[in-house]
Amino acid sequence: MELFKDKIAIVTGAASGIGRAVSEELAKAGAKVIMADINRGLLEETAQSITKAGHYARPVGLDVRDLAAVKKMVDDVVSEHKRLDYIFNNAGIAIMGEARFFEYDDWKKLIDINLYGVVNGIFAAYPIMVKQGFGHIVNTASLAGLIPTPGEVSYVASKYAIVGLSNALRIEGQDLGVKVSAICPGLIDTPIKDSAKLINIDLEKIKPFLPKMMPVSECAKIILRGVEKNQAVILITGLTRFFWILQRISPAAVRWIWKRNLNKLRQL
Repeated sequence: MELFKDKIAIVTGAASGIGRAVSEELAKAGAKVIMADINRGLLEETAQSITKAGHYARPVGLDVRDLAAVKKMVDDVVSEHKRLDYIFNNAGIAIMGEARFFEYDDWKKLIDINLYGVVNGIFAAYPIMVKQGFGHIVNTASLAGLIPTPGEVSYVASKYAIVGLSNALRIEGQDLGVKVSAICPGLIDTPIKDSAKLINIDLEKIKPFLPKMMPVSECAKIILRGVEKNQAVILITGLTRFFWILQRISPAAVRWIWKRNLNKLRQL
């Protein structure tokens, strides 16, 4: 991955999961990685593991909901390194359960982190990339940003928005030298599966219905290959590719499949 050698990259949600794995792969490829996360303790531990391996990683405590903090981080990075090559807007949370059981705060917290966390990163980095005439914005969406998945409606709302935002911004940025990609993983073996808030759901009951999860290290490699190729939408896992194709051929078939799955879950 020679493309990433000596490049300056910011990764949010970098303390664990996809953010950590992407940071590790970028660092191995020779990039200078600025790792941001709200979990400062875990972030420090993750960054230290990268630096001990002889690579560059700098941790920055960050709540992506705080626009001023996001902008300061980006401005500081550009001030220090004189440019910004990549920003991976990756921080996110999950809330699972039917929308009828949600409190308003469940909606607001998820949208603030998953969607406005991306918006804040774009707001801070995009004008800089336009001015310098190059850069790549990589936004973490999901399979849930491509198909209507019941049981995680607020998550779907945030991820659909990220896919649409990324595709539109990609068109705007193309003649200005700025690339934009959306990452759409399926089920990946990350801590989000354990940290997700569950509303009227028994995780142990639904585990038998879940397909095998992809190791996060494999996911990160696919992401960076997609970034190298400047793919607009980076599809990860066979299940994601299947549903992405089926959604384009027959949206009604996708809705039928998920309605059947919802009925099964309601009977548990």
